[in-house]
Amino acid sequence: MLPGGVFSTKYASELKIFKTSTQWFLLLVVLLVFFLLVPHIASPYWLTKLIIIGIHIIVLLGLHILVGLCGLASLGQAGFMAIGAFTVAILSSQWDINGWLCLPLSALAAGLVGLVVGLITVRLKLFYLAIATWVSQDIILWLLRFPGPKGSDNAWWDYTGGFTGIQLEPLTLGPFDFGSDTSLYILTVIFVIVGTYITLGIQRSNTGRILVAVRDNDLAAEVAGINLIRSKLLAFFIASCFAGVAGWLWAYFQLRVNASQFDIGDSIFYMGMIVIGGTGSISAVFSGVIFFDGMDIIVMDYVAPWAVDHMPSRWAAQIHFALKYIVGGLGVMMFIKMAPKGVAGFIEKFKLSYRLHPYSFRGS
Repeated sequence: MLPGGVFSTKYASELKIFKTSTQWFLLLVVLLVFFLLVPHIASPYWLTKLIIIGIHIIVLLGLHILVGLCGLASLGQAGFMAIGAFTVAILSSQWDINGWLCLPLSALAAGLVGLVVGLITVRLKLFYLAIATWVSQDIILWLLRFPGPKGSDNAWWDYTGGFTGIQLEPLTLGPFDFGSDTSLYILTVIFVIVGTYITLGIQRSNTGRILVAVRDNDLAAEVAGINLIRSKLLAFFIASCFAGVAGWLWAYFQLRVNASQFDIGDSIFYMGMIVIGGTGSISAVFSGVIFFDGMDIIVMDYVAPWAVDHMPSRWAAQIHFALKYIVGGLGVMMFIKMAPKGVAGFIEKFKLSYRLHPYSFRGS
């Protein structure tokens, strides 16, 4: 029975994502705000920020399955994102394949690379697994920049663009052009909704319960008959597929793909978002991304310019570059020490405080 006297009479109703009319009403309000209100009132600057936040949410949804459900660690998510971005860039610009057809190919390419990385690192744990995935990202980015053998007519640069990168044409779908910030923002919101629904489905399925069993106690899971290697590889594959989709979106957002856009700092920030948001729930993904990206906007747009104006000129460039990493690192350390459950822990406490009020919401 839920707080407030709401209870389920059938197993199917227990599996519903939204169980009360209040939840459906709040969902409708959120959809109306993001689809109808935000595109009309937000400036181009804030639309681009919201697109970046949406792309980060898609990356974190995959990382949630790998870290939050399966209990593994990865510092290579930005590398898998680069695979998805370069896949659509190469196929659309050099082989003239439609961008929409490249979407599943980008997800599959990133998933297969993630599967290969998983095969190599699947028996590692904790610190060693994180370092191994970090190295895998360095290898991926090095291959994307590698000029190829001397004297070769088919150097890697002919395909990846080397340090220059590859330029893309704006995405279209019949008469619709997704070259503007507004249209790409709406597309990103749709991808976030679909990705969230898929992640919830995986989390509530038998596969999700298997991954949670592996996370809680892999020895007990193996004794119960769960194939640990297959389960961990599946988590790597799904997380990499989400990163590939995010890379596809990133490519059409930037309209130029370059290996320097995906560095180890991004992968560390993705793990930092997981730590700040908390693990094990979808709300942790959203709260971690919003908190981290919101903090980044405040630091880079307000704190860093103020610090540059009040410090010696020889420190200005270093402060503007380093402040983001300093504040982000301190934020992660503070959450690990004082709030190990992350922002999602505070959200759960708030929900519990009003749900325990007698009949505080109306059932369906």
